[in-house]
Amino acid sequence: MAVLEKARSVLVLFGKIINEVVSFFVFCLLDLLDAVLCYVFKVVDFLLESEWSPCYCSSAAKRVAVGISGDGGGGKIVISEKGEYKVVRLSSSKLMMGEVSDTLYTRPSLVLEVSRSTVKRLKTVDRPATATVGSSYSKSKAWRPSRPTSFTVNSEILGILQGNVSVRRPVPRWSDCFCSHCTSWTSGGTNKLFVRAAGVRDNKAREDVLFIHGFISSSQFWSETLFPNFSESAKATYRFLAIDLLGFGRSPKPRDSLYTLKEHLEMIEQSVLEPYKVKSFHIVAHSLGCILALALAVKHPGSVRSLTLLAPPYYQVPKGAQAAQYVMRKLAPRKVWPPMAFGASLTCWYEHITRTACLVICKNHRFWESLAKLITRNRIREFMFDEFFCHTHSAAWHTLHNVICGAAGKLDAYMDAIRGRLTCRVTIFHGKDDELIPVECSYNVQRRVPRASVKVIENKDHITIVVGRQKAFARELEEIWRLSTSS
Repeated sequence: MAVLEKARSVLVLFGKIINEVVSFFVFCLLDLLDAVLCYVFKVVDFLLESEWSPCYCSSAAKRVAVGISGDGGGGKIVISEKGEYKVVRLSSSKLMMGEVSDTLYTRPSLVLEVSRSTVKRLKTVDRPATATVGSSYSKSKAWRPSRPTSFTVNSEILGILQGNVSVRRPVPRWSDCFCSHCTSWTSGGTNKLFVRAAGVRDNKAREDVLFIHGFISSSQFWSETLFPNFSESAKATYRFLAIDLLGFGRSPKPRDSLYTLKEHLEMIEQSVLEPYKVKSFHIVAHSLGCILALALAVKHPGSVRSLTLLAPPYYQVPKGAQAAQYVMRKLAPRKVWPPMAFGASLTCWYEHITRTACLVICKNHRFWESLAKLITRNRIREFMFDEFFCHTHSAAWHTLHNVICGAAGKLDAYMDAIRGRLTCRVTIFHGKDDELIPVECSYNVQRRVPRASVKVIENKDHITIVVGRQKAFARELEEIWRLSTSS
């Protein structure tokens, strides 16, 4: 037995070494590929749209000044040098926000670091002898660049950052899908999120239930699984409201939005809470949606009756660590194994590779849907395509960084508020086989909010925590709502 344990330990260690070595070379190649794609997209954007949109590849690592085009005054948005790159000043008006995640700007690339160091060395070689003193001074800690790297942002972003959330209807990018499903918001006559309502109608429900989906998903994650499985009693008591988050499903996908936490919350309020006159409600949220659920509960503490979280991405950030950077590396460790970690690393680290993936998959989602139905003889569930394919690259990229990573530094305060100010029931479900968000994240929530109950479901992962057990989960939710109402 001891020999077997020793052999197993050796194999595990050997596997880790192989994973590290292979991951190093694979991600070096991906760094190079992303750098090449950066220039490719700039050229194609310019040829097809007469302009190229700014990307985050060339921004300085410690200070980024963003020039706002079209504001008439040449204003600057300065992103903080310390911590989480917060927007702290605008030359034309006061602006204090913390909505932009530093992970958008600081994703170290081996290829970029090598190229930058090479350029610096060449500049040093080409300098005349009189520049020796200046060169030595530039290496000191006191030196700071006089002109920070800048890129242009459309004036619509300025309005968003100032709190004036206004969804316009621009023509989709050439790399986005033009089908009526994806562009329905441009002709629907509304700037609101798409909402699927079921259960009691006409504001006669005793209470409302708000369902918030996860990353790269849609309201159909709930409406196709849970809604048909609720009991007749529940359908006669509650009104079910499932939303497509901004940038996903059939909701607006503004081209120049930053998809910040603040913007997502305001769109939920403007699209659901206000028009549906929601006063007392329960929240059911999955993955990314858990962050929005926590923020919404803290913002409306007197209205939330129960909070049900599925696989909440809550990592305990070590003291002194930069929260957004820490969470990004936990979610996306730049490893080729397990496959879920590899997929998450591609999504988090590579702006242009993920845009290419959206170009191939999301733009042509109708083709892939037809092909899958042909291969499976029409047995595949349609909502799976609406979840994974009906979004834009900009929406997915910015939501991932500005909400999942960027909100990491706020979650402790949200937890403390829920523990101290809210009295609602908190229930957490987590699949034991979840490889994307570890079960430890749910226990982290429980440690911060002791009254929260954690239910770990055997043999279920990040998706099958709902899909495949929808009947059982519908009964569990009804029991949570019943107990919350009676208490």
